[in-house]
Amino acid sequence: MKRFNSLFYIFLFTMVSINCSSQNKSNNHLLRKEINARFLKLLDFPIDSVAIPRTMNVASGKVKTVPSKDWTSGFFPGNLWQIYKLTGDVRFKEKAALWNAFIEKEKFNGKTHDMGFKVYCSFGKGLLVQKNEKYKAIIIKSAQTLITRFNPKIGAIRSWDHNKEKWDFPVIIDNMINLELLFEASKLSGDTSFKDIAIQHANTTLKNHFRKDNSCFHVVDYDTITGVVRNRGTHQGFNDQSSWARGQSWAVYGYTMAYRYTKNKEYLKQAEATAKYYINNKNMPIDGIAYWDFNDTSIPNSPRDASSSAVMASALIELYSFTKNKTYLNYANKVITTLSTDNYLLNDSVKGPFLLDHSTGNWPKKDEIDQPITYADYYFLEAIIRKQAL
Repeated sequence: MKRFNSLFYIFLFTMVSINCSSQNKSNNHLLRKEINARFLKLLDFPIDSVAIPRTMNVASGKVKTVPSKDWTSGFFPGNLWQIYKLTGDVRFKEKAALWNAFIEKEKFNGKTHDMGFKVYCSFGKGLLVQKNEKYKAIIIKSAQTLITRFNPKIGAIRSWDHNKEKWDFPVIIDNMINLELLFEASKLSGDTSFKDIAIQHANTTLKNHFRKDNSCFHVVDYDTITGVVRNRGTHQGFNDQSSWARGQSWAVYGYTMAYRYTKNKEYLKQAEATAKYYINNKNMPIDGIAYWDFNDTSIPNSPRDASSSAVMASALIELYSFTKNKTYLNYANKVITTLSTDNYLLNDSVKGPFLLDHSTGNWPKKDEIDQPITYADYYFLEAIIRKQAL
């Protein structure tokens, strides 16, 4: 068994219950060596308004960057905000604010459902760190833009505008994550319409996205005239009936989060049911890091998806806080432990602005396979912070 990377042990220290007033100084001291190794690689990545890090090829060292309109753009500044929260090093906060500025214009972009990923993962994380009226206004405006994609006949927010010859009104399970932006916008503004739409979307998804075994489809397509389901499928999975691992994680995360805002027990029930499906799946590896799709026929020679397990770990820590079911906490701990080993954590020789290796982006397109991806880092850091908060 490979030795644990020292980052894991250092993070364990950050989880010790300590006084909030002294937390930043303590964490800064304990994390100093690792900042100089991995964290600084995020801090030192050159700022560019149209080149936000998304993924990289470890072998070649080439970093793939994207403009703000890409659905992943909010994760990199979100990572910097979270590293600041862990370390207290103000350089990360300052750099996060600079990257945030490039994403602000997305508050007007009504051509995508990914407003939560882009805006809330960046400005929302910033707002958790510091009171900022401008950030509040950006979140509220983004929510106003997002709800223009809501169809009251269907009771859901449209996900994609592409492939119109294939889908009439596609709704993907990922869209559940964007509801946090709406819930928060209601809290910040006092306008309950954002929350009302979020609840309608969650209810429609709850009704139509899940199979009898509590796994979920990736895409449900609706008829815009009648509002009925036209078809169900798994666009990014192994096939339409397969269980795409990250989709299951989005579902658990989304309904746990929705329960936080609504206390609707049906949401909690579904989150638990899908979590149990995921954790107890016969094709779950012993180290807790899922294959990209539970039904890939090439298992055990199938790519892993560290991002799926990182999302699930973060979700399950919150789910544990509501249920006190230690099964959820135990799995989350296993994931944090595994991702903190040399098997997954990038070593010091890798110069890219990422923490974790071995995520799978879009397997059907053979895109971003077994690579570092920024959202894996985001949910890994969030899981650690949530564990610390326990």
